[in-house]
Amino acid sequence: MEESILNKAKKIKLLILDVDGVLTDGRIIYDCRGCDMKFFDVHDGLGVYLLKKAGIKTVLITAKGSRAIRPRARDMQVEAVFENISPKSAVLEKILKRHKVAMDEVCFVGDDLVDLCLMKRAGLAIAVFNAVADIKQASHYITAREGGRGAVREVAELILKAKGRWKEMVGLYNV
Repeated sequence: MEESILNKAKKIKLLILDVDGVLTDGRIIYDCRGCDMKFFDVHDGLGVYLLKKAGIKTVLITAKGSRAIRPRARDMQVEAVFENISPKSAVLEKILKRHKVAMDEVCFVGDDLVDLCLMKRAGLAIAVFNAVADIKQASHYITAREGGRGAVREVAELILKAKGRWKEMVGLYNV
């Protein structure tokens, strides 16, 4: 791991995540009634929960709303969910003020062009492995895992390890 990435990760106090393509694999499935379904990875959820236990908050911002997002956000104990937001930067100042953080204390994870505005501002910009080329180019780090397949867990581990908190979090389950 590059020293510059670890230094950026040490500063993180807030994780902002895109939903479709980051917390999910990007597929949107509609049933016969027109209701959408999304697939979330349990490892990602535990990663977000561990960050919260370590005092690092998580916020979700998505350009497309869905009834599936809020129940998952509750399960992961995220701080806030912003749906149907375009551009995503429209809520950024509100989030920074509410959580009393500066941009260099924010990690943002994205996968597609709608995320570019936040990728270019975040202290630690992370692209999931299957992100589009422009997002990868704007990132400081690219995950080894795909969106919806453990990429967020990878980010959580990166942050917690950089802060020297990973062993403590593992210890919560080693009793």
